[in-house]
Amino acid sequence: MGFGSHVLLFWLFQFVLLSSMLLKEAEAEQHLYNVTSLRGRKQVSGCNLFQGRWVIDPSYPLYDSSSCPFIDAEFDCLKYGRPDKQYLKYSWQPDSCAVPRFDGGDFLRRYRGKRIMFVGDSLSLNMWESLSCMIHASVPNSKTSFVRKETLSSVSFEEYGVTFLLYRTPYLVDIVKQKVGRVLTLNSIQAGKFWKDMDVLIFNSWHWWTHTGKAQPRRRWDYIQDGQTLLKDMDRLEAFYKGMSTWARWVDLNVDPSKTKVFFQGISPTHYTGKEWNSRKKNCLGELEPLSGSTYPGGAPPAASVVNKVLSSINKPVYLLDITTLSQLRKDAHPSTYSGKHSGTDCSHWCLPGLPDTWNQLLYAALTM
Repeated sequence: MGFGSHVLLFWLFQFVLLSSMLLKEAEAEQHLYNVTSLRGRKQVSGCNLFQGRWVIDPSYPLYDSSSCPFIDAEFDCLKYGRPDKQYLKYSWQPDSCAVPRFDGGDFLRRYRGKRIMFVGDSLSLNMWESLSCMIHASVPNSKTSFVRKETLSSVSFEEYGVTFLLYRTPYLVDIVKQKVGRVLTLNSIQAGKFWKDMDVLIFNSWHWWTHTGKAQPRRRWDYIQDGQTLLKDMDRLEAFYKGMSTWARWVDLNVDPSKTKVFFQGISPTHYTGKEWNSRKKNCLGELEPLSGSTYPGGAPPAASVVNKVLSSINKPVYLLDITTLSQLRKDAHPSTYSGKHSGTDCSHWCLPGLPDTWNQLLYAALTM
């Protein structure tokens, strides 16, 4: 073999070696994207956590409501007389993978010294109390501090320096007192200064956007301000879109993805219309088991498409914790009439233990898988 052939083989070897290195780097980058890029994603490492079905699991529930000091009466269904317990015995099984078993000790060790904040309405409260109970059950002897206030509440696990906070703001955008009354301002989020510098943010909104007339208690607002225009009312889905778009701009302007992971909780459904799940019943009262299969006869709520549209416009990574369909299947999981001193039938919120524990298990999976 001549000198020229040796040179040719040398450069051919270098080319193959370089190509192999570049391919491995590309694969590594793609794997990193699949795991860490959260912009509007529903999947982690090729696993769609939110497509699946409910299965009976005798190891559930994950905690005893009587042993958790953080549950409000409105969610403590067993304490207030719910006679059936089958609703406690279901776990969510994705079609394409297995959800890791929730490990509160592991959660605390991973997020030692960190602050995790839920921002939103009473569905955020539902999820915050659920996670606090799940963690507490894992480390029952750990010293905790519990502060409950109207706007900002917290549960801290002092040994680990981990704090779970709740900031109550049902619309995410501001309600401002003006001369004309209380004004829902669709382009303002002054409260956002309290959300900055968190390690994890889990946002939620929609529940209160639908309330009108007498269903809007204590008249939370008197007018809506859209830009410079003051309105007595407007299409609520359009108002939700504009408010969420303001929130999206806030995320892009204020979140540093290297420090803060952002989630949107997704639309939590209600069960006030039995015909949505092909039932003659008026609402969720008396429902004892989930719907079978993986689809909801009534289809997705309109607000879900608004969330998807807004998330697609955000430049910063935001993970959609897409709990809508799996929650629609749980017509059996509401407090109904077992909701403390609350009158009426509650088919909006969820019993604890119960469905929000699954939301938090999926949050844990998204953070750790």
